[in-house]
This record gives sequence, structure tokens and C-alpha cells, in this order.
Amino acid sequence: MKQITATGQTVEDAVQSALEQLQTSRDQVEVEIIDEGKKGFFGFGSKPSIVKVLRVDAVVKEPAEAEYTEDNQSVEVPVETVEKETVAEKAGDPDDFIENAEQYLASIAEQMGAPAEVKTTVSGRDIHFELVGEKIAMLIGKRGQTLNALQYLMHLAVNRQTNNYYTVVVDAEGYRSRRKDTLETLAGRLSEKALRTNEDVKLEPMPSYERKIIHTALQNHNQVETYSAGNEPKRYVVIRPVK
Repeated sequence: MKQITATGQTVEDAVQSALEQLQTSRDQVEVEIIDEGKKGFFGFGSKPSIVKVLRVDAVVKEPAEAEYTEDNQSVEVPVETVEKETVAEKAGDPDDFIENAEQYLASIAEQMGAPAEVKTTVSGRDIHFELVGEKIAMLIGKRGQTLNALQYLMHLAVNRQTNNYYTVVVDAEGYRSRRKDTLETLAGRLSEKALRTNEDVKLEPMPSYERKIIHTALQNHNQVETYSAGNEPKRYVVIRPVK
């Protein structure tokens, strides 16, 4: 009988490392997961998986857990299945990755020369990161281009860590709210231009959530209609008089 503790990027990697060191196969060992580890965000906050592997002459399998139906007939549910489902459920809990996400966003801001504090609020499947700092203009960029890039990056990073889908917003000292007011004013002014000239008016390319602000601002306008045209990342809104 011999046992060994091994680590790896994933549980399977750790188990495989232990099997190689013990020079045995999976069916000849018992595996105890000590720490499932964390993937981290592009290297930040990652933790290795740790397992304890015990080599035995004959592994005695644990009996399956039982669930009981209404007619009192037991139905076997493999322990392994229950454990996998539990892990999958945990993967959707934002508490599991919010701290890493904040550290990742703060590290990017610092590397850009604009250190910032990250404040996070979560509402259902919406995650809002607010950046606060002395050089916040550097993180916003011209017409919010830098902020939009940070938001896109955080959207990818967050949704890589979970089985659920989250909408991510990265803001900087209320810029999104001010931008929304600007776009709504722009929508009103350009709709008047479309009616005055009786021609379609094309707006500058915008990210999808900004195009949505334009569409929403004019959705109840009886004399104009809006639609999006072009391909990402240069997709834009067109305001057209109703014929």
C-alpha cells in the first residue's frame, strides 16, 4: 500500500501526475480531492488542484447513494454524478470569481499608469465594475473607447469562469450615465435632421449597448425608425424617416 499527494492545473492533471509517480493505473487507486483549485483570470489568482492518491491491491467502491421515489423504490445515483453537479452549480456563483475579477481589472489599470479602486455590484446576471481613481480619464479614453475595450475584456474573462452567462459593465465615475444622456440627446437631434432632410441619417460606429440606447430612445417615435447596419466592430445605427 502506498499513497502520494500531487498537484496540477486541474484535478485530472494532478491525478495523472500521481499515477505516473506510483506507476499504476486509475482502477488501482483511490483518489481524494484535497483542493479543486481555481483557474484564475489569465494567471491572476490561480490555485493548483491538490489530490491524495492511495494505491491499494483492490479498491472497494463506495456504494451508490440512493434516492427514493413516491412508491418507495430506490433509484441509484452514482456519487461521482452528484459531486459533478455540485461543482457545476458552484461555477455559476459570482462570489467564486468576483475577487479575482477585481484584482485583474485593477492590475490592468495600474499597468496603464492609472491606478484605480474597483467597486463591484451584482444584480442577478448583471455585474457592474466601477473604477475610481485620480487619472480616470486615461481609463475612459476618447468617447469611451478605452473603457469599452476594458469592458469587452472583462466580459470575456468573467464568462470564461462560469457555466452561466453574465452581462458585464465597466464604468468609471459615472461615465456610462453621462454617455447615455449624450446619446439620447443625439438621437433626438438626428431624428429631427432625418425628418427635415427626408433622408436616412447614419451615426458613427458604436458598440452594441450604445446602439441599443439609440434604438430605445426612438422606439416610440412615430415618424422615424431605426436599424443597425455594417459589421462589427464598425456596426452603426441608421435613422430613417417613416415612408
